[in-house]
Amino acid sequence: MNKIVEYFKSQTGKELTQSPSPAGMWLKPVLIEVKEGYLKAEFTVRAEMTNPAGMLHGGMITLIADEMTGATIATLNLPDFYPSINLYTDFLSSAKQGEKITAEAKIIRKGKNIINTECLIYNSENKLIAKSQSNNIKSNNRK
Repeated sequence: MNKIVEYFKSQTGKELTQSPSPAGMWLKPVLIEVKEGYLKAEFTVRAEMTNPAGMLHGGMITLIADEMTGATIATLNLPDFYPSINLYTDFLSSAKQGEKITAEAKIIRKGKNIINTECLIYNSENKLIAKSQSNNIKSNNRK
């Protein structure tokens, strides 16, 4: 039994309120679907997440992708921490303040030391607004 997957599943449909990541909690994710190696969550674009044009800031998109991939790696229930060593994001469209966006993250490949992940983020019209890919490296530096 995977305790992390079971915990995430118990939180499905609710705003996630417990995480080792303060940045992740600030985003106020609502989990939609949970499997080992896969997460889907919804976020509401708040004013403090927007750029001067009132659109979701690119830095926030990247933060969502990074948090989602980190949480997806956590579903593997591994003993080590896997910090990002890179994160590439293609910004393809936009989302406005007040809009609900959806992010899906999955493990592409788990190697001995590197885990490759992908995160796709969609606006409320299900239009792809960003695609991120990340590599995370095994580290025994845990809090």
